Amino acid sequence: MKKKKVYIAYTGGTIGMKPSDKGFVPQEGFLENTLASFHEFKHPDMPEITIRDYAEPIDSANMTPEDWYLIAQDIQDNYDDYDGFVVLHGTDTMAYTASALSFMLEGLQKPVILTGSQIPLTQLRTDARDNLINAVYLAANHPIPEVCLFFHDHLHRGNRCSKTDADGFAAFTSPNMPPLASIGSTIKVREHLVFKQHRTELNVQKFSSPKIAILTLFPGISADLVKGFLSQPLDGVVLQSYGSGNAPIKNEALMEAIREACASGQVIVNCTQCLKGSVNMATYETGNLLMDAGVISGYDMTTEAALAKLYYLFSRGMDRQSIREKMMTNLRGELTVPE
Repeated sequence: MKKKKVYIAYTGGTIGMKPSDKGFVPQEGFLENTLASFHEFKHPDMPEITIRDYAEPIDSANMTPEDWYLIAQDIQDNYDDYDGFVVLHGTDTMAYTASALSFMLEGLQKPVILTGSQIPLTQLRTDARDNLINAVYLAANHPIPEVCLFFHDHLHRGNRCSKTDADGFAAFTSPNMPPLASIGSTIKVREHLVFKQHRTELNVQKFSSPKIAILTLFPGISADLVKGFLSQPLDGVVLQSYGSGNAPIKNEALMEAIREACASGQVIVNCTQCLKGSVNMATYETGNLLMDAGVISGYDMTTEAALAKLYYLFSRGMDRQSIREKMMTNLRGELTVPE
């Protein structure tokens, strides 16, 4: 039986950093040399691996849509030669990158798994070893054709994740969907949850530069602040509202600012600030008036997924009404539409 092949792209992040007098720092080639000494990768159940160290490792706090495109292109350039892909990435914005890649990689039919660690691979108490070995093993032996995120024994759909712990090993949560796979003494894959794209030829949709922003509501937020925020030449806004999609409707000036922004063509997507649950603007008057103002529902999308989806849809050159409709349509398993 032909040995499987997995491509590992080290984009940066804690997992591959080297100790120095100034703390942990990235160094080109260090990760590859470290992995060469790992006996686990010589095990017959493990695939052949190719490691690409990015020449300039990216601190994930500096990640941009241009970097997302470079990663997507790297996958596309090597797509035909490998059975699966593992992207090593800093944890801070890993959920944003996973969401973005899920939309960028149109027609994906092979696993792309993002992982990283809270402690560098070279340290005694690292979580990197288990995360990396399991991600590589899953990419080779469980061909889930999605962009996924593996962390601490769970394989999640990438566009369903948020980082919810700054330093714990279980750093990522998929609040509105069970893991695609769980790792224990056995590997449990929830096949019925796997999302498969109808298109089978891989295409990378580069993101253009729409003006996208996130506006978070809070008690006491002023109408002037909201009006000033929305008066910018924005294309799309992720509105982080309360509960099931509620806003301070008694602040008429604030609501008028939202109405004017929607009327001017801004696509405003309502996502809840709650970690778990879905937006339902029909439940309360405080949400109903947002819907009347022209705000659309993000249902149970994470903020990361809603942001990436806005980038994606605007980059495809759609008209505003089509974008509004597609934002409320399940494209990559990123949301659950109520029945």
